[in-house]
Amino acid sequence: MKLHTKLNQYLVFCAVVCVSACDQKPTSTSSETETKEDSLGAISQPLVTDLYTADPSAHVFNGKVYIYPSHDFDAGIPANDNGDHFGMVDYHVYSLDKIGGPVTDHGIALHIDNVPWAGRQMWAPDAALKDGKYFFYFPAKDKEDVFRIGVAVASTPEGPFTPMDQPIEGSYSIDPAVFTDADGSSYMYFGGIWGGQLQRWETGEFVPYDSFPAGDQPAIRPRVAKMNNDMLGFAEEVRQVHILDENGAPLLAEDNNRRFFEAAWVHKYNGKYYFSYSTGDTHFICYATGDNPYGPFTYQGVVLDPVIGWTNHHSIVEVDGKWYLFYHDSTLSGGQTHLRNIKVTELTHRPDGSIVTIDPYTKK
Repeated sequence: MKLHTKLNQYLVFCAVVCVSACDQKPTSTSSETETKEDSLGAISQPLVTDLYTADPSAHVFNGKVYIYPSHDFDAGIPANDNGDHFGMVDYHVYSLDKIGGPVTDHGIALHIDNVPWAGRQMWAPDAALKDGKYFFYFPAKDKEDVFRIGVAVASTPEGPFTPMDQPIEGSYSIDPAVFTDADGSSYMYFGGIWGGQLQRWETGEFVPYDSFPAGDQPAIRPRVAKMNNDMLGFAEEVRQVHILDENGAPLLAEDNNRRFFEAAWVHKYNGKYYFSYSTGDTHFICYATGDNPYGPFTYQGVVLDPVIGWTNHHSIVEVDGKWYLFYHDSTLSGGQTHLRNIKVTELTHRPDGSIVTIDPYTKK
């Protein structure tokens, strides 16, 4: 579906839906939410309706699906391109025994008050398992207002998690996503431009101002680093992830429909590595494929068309032999972009490995 059509849907939706977005919790019931979404032909309903949740990182641990989202609330901060209005301060962990089953809220797994180095804005997290320990990765701005990535540890997948006293050495920007390969090696992918500050790290050191490439130059690239065996730090220098077009050339900064903005995720299917990500200001979830965890990755297409609300953030996971896309939109809050709700829908790989593009508002 064309982007302008999505925006028209958004305007119509906001005109007919009146939902309070000023409270800390949603005020609509599940049945009310379903009625509102049905007016858009939504393919799925919010998984959580008593809190605002976003950026769902999903994993299968111990035969159950665990979801690690961010927790939205109205911080009373005016919206801007730096995302200051996304003032999140804690995380809840959710689980379900099967897709479509009841969702359990395990409560607060980590709060910013318990993270010694963090100052504000706990954004999109992820989790991983190794040697019986569960590792929770999260971005937050430090006391100097620079985004870093922290790690916390628990003995159970729902936590609560105990954070390390310092962020991961050498980490920066936002949206950590950890992929563990068949050989047991784990890799963290991260980065986000604009409010995620990735454009301030192009020299390898932080600069206190934005530096973007010209439109005809290669776009800012996401980052990757192999994890130490203890999963608490990087085993190597951070590398850039190259995303190429069909001719093997880097995607350009002006290619807003395809270039990386934020929300990296990696899954493996039939021996291929799939690097998926958000294009940010054009609101697509796109994907590229490669032959190893470092890339390069060649652009292939769109996973998810734009959703209601400004942001688009996802994860892809196999559950009981089927693949699912976890994502969010802002229907629960009536279109408030900083008050979102997590969802899930089935994802299909074609026989050639390509992914069928998902339209979130057209029931088949």
